[in-house]
Amino acid sequence: MRLVVGRIGRAHGIRGDVAVDVRTDEPQARFAPGSRLLTDPESAGPLVVASSRTHSGRLLVRFEGVADRTAAEGLRGTVLQVESADLGPIEDPDEFRDHELIGLRARTVGGGEVGVVADVLHHAQDLLVIDTGGGREALVPFVRAIVPEVDTAAGTLTLDPPPGLLDPDAAEEAAAPREAAEGEG
Repeated sequence: MRLVVGRIGRAHGIRGDVAVDVRTDEPQARFAPGSRLLTDPESAGPLVVASSRTHSGRLLVRFEGVADRTAAEGLRGTVLQVESADLGPIEDPDEFRDHELIGLRARTVGGGEVGVVADVLHHAQDLLVIDTGGGREALVPFVRAIVPEVDTAAGTLTLDPPPGLLDPDAAEEAAAPREAAEGEG
C-alpha cells in the first residue's frame, strides 16, 4: 500500500529546490538525503532526495536530477509516496499508522458489532471514522478511555463509548424524558 508523505508545491530559487507540503509525522526520515520517493503521477518519478532543509517554516527539498527552476516547476502538484511495507515498526505499542487502523472491525466492550474503520482524521483530536452501515458514520475520538484495545493482528479494535457517541439519536431520545421531568419541578 502506498502512503502519501507530501505534495510538491512551488519552486524555490533557481537551483531546483521545491517547497513540500509535508503529510507525514516523520519528515526527517522521509526527506533525508538518499530517500527514494514514489510519485503520483508515476511518470514524475521515482525521485531521490538530494538535500532538504527548513526555510521560513517550510520544508525545501532538492531532488537528484532536478537542477533548475524550470525542472522544479515541472514537478509542482506531484504527490510523494512511500510503500507501507518499507516503513520500520513503531517502537511505541500505543502508536499506530493510519493504514494500520483503516479496515479494522470495531466492537464494543460488550461484544456488539459497531462497524469498520473507514478513515482517520487528524484535527485538534484524532478521530476514527467508523462506517456503521446504512450510509451512516460515527466519529470516535481515538483516546484510550474510548478505544481501550487495538489488535491489528486480529483486525479488531474495542470501543467503550459514552452514551450517545455511536447513536446520537438514542442520546436525544434518552435526554427528552429527563428534560421534561426537570421542567416539571
